[in-house]
Amino acid sequence: MAITPPRKKVLAVVLAGGEGKRLMPLTADRAKPAVPFGGIYRLIDFALSNVVNSGYLKVVVLTQYKSHSLDRHVTTTWRMSNLLGNYVTPVPAQQRVGKRWYLGSADAIYQSLNLLTDEQPDIVVVVGADHVYRMDFSQMVADHVESGAGCTVAAIRQPISLADQFGVIDVDPSNPQKIRAFLEKPTDPVGLPDSPNEVLASMGNYVFTADALVDAVTRDADREQSKHDMGGDIVPWFVDTSESAVYDYKDNEVPGSTDRDRGYWRDVGTMRSYYDAHKDLVSPLPVFNLYNNAWPIYTSYGPHPPAKLVEGASGAGVSTFNSILSPGVVITGGTVNQSVLSPAVWVKDGAEVSDSVLMDGVQIGEGAVVRNAILDKGVIVPPGARIGVDHEEDRARGFVVDEGLTVLAKQQKVES
Repeated sequence: MAITPPRKKVLAVVLAGGEGKRLMPLTADRAKPAVPFGGIYRLIDFALSNVVNSGYLKVVVLTQYKSHSLDRHVTTTWRMSNLLGNYVTPVPAQQRVGKRWYLGSADAIYQSLNLLTDEQPDIVVVVGADHVYRMDFSQMVADHVESGAGCTVAAIRQPISLADQFGVIDVDPSNPQKIRAFLEKPTDPVGLPDSPNEVLASMGNYVFTADALVDAVTRDADREQSKHDMGGDIVPWFVDTSESAVYDYKDNEVPGSTDRDRGYWRDVGTMRSYYDAHKDLVSPLPVFNLYNNAWPIYTSYGPHPPAKLVEGASGAGVSTFNSILSPGVVITGGTVNQSVLSPAVWVKDGAEVSDSVLMDGVQIGEGAVVRNAILDKGVIVPPGARIGVDHEEDRARGFVVDEGLTVLAKQQKVES
């Protein structure tokens, strides 16, 4: 009788220390992975849901910048049964190796090697916390084990014309799973052997053999010229030692995915990409489908009642289409189009909201107009006010105008 080999012990590490400067003012009071997204979620929920849905239930979240709301969300939402030793736990920077904070993503892991010592995993899955996508990491882990590599990098195909915007993986033509070189924003890239007009861009997700990862980050810690970055320093080291492999995201089969949303991945590191990712959600046939129950995105959105749409005091009806309305939303005689409304948003009589993202507790007063805008939590727009209609007017009131979008910070005052 054949003996089934023992399953590999896997520890998942989520890198959630991002400062998110390009998302200011949304990151003025929170870490980038804690930024709300899609009405009821935080960005980190996508990474954690992917890890958990992949079957990996021992997860550490490395945090650093402005981590209070992130820590609170993880500890109150992501609770595992400890009967089998499962957990999702935030781990703040602890200065274990000296009086300094994390110098980069590789240094974050180096300073947290005690977690690997305690858990003794065979495999370590390392993922970023600020991308929107679905991915079954168990398939990538299986490929990694079969390859015998020390490091496997997840990569997504991008047009060769965009290569100068990414870290690009140059593969060995004789073995397309082997990384020949890791190129940072190349201007003269070589296309893929099976698709000359495409390149493989790093997704910021990695699988490591545990011993190889420990060795790599320990060596990196002693290199004064290193930036201590996973993509910029650790992956090239594995490439130089011929211990690296690539996993093509197009080969990942997520249960419940459709031809429309298969292979979706967005880096929401800029205000425009963050906004565009929301627009992907509200199209009639969404480019990213939140309603895939075979691979759910988990979160917690509090004790809110169902959304409610009623006529206003004037008798005006509600008009809304191509929008997401979260629990607790109340629209009384207003108009909402092409927008995402988070819990407890209130749109009052005669108000118009279009092409916008409104976060928790935002109130839009009677007759107010909000267009092409992102309003952070608790913003109160007084009756008759206009936001996103005139950019010069918006700037004069101290609002951020970024790539055609008007952005208001958490609880920012709006004069009538």
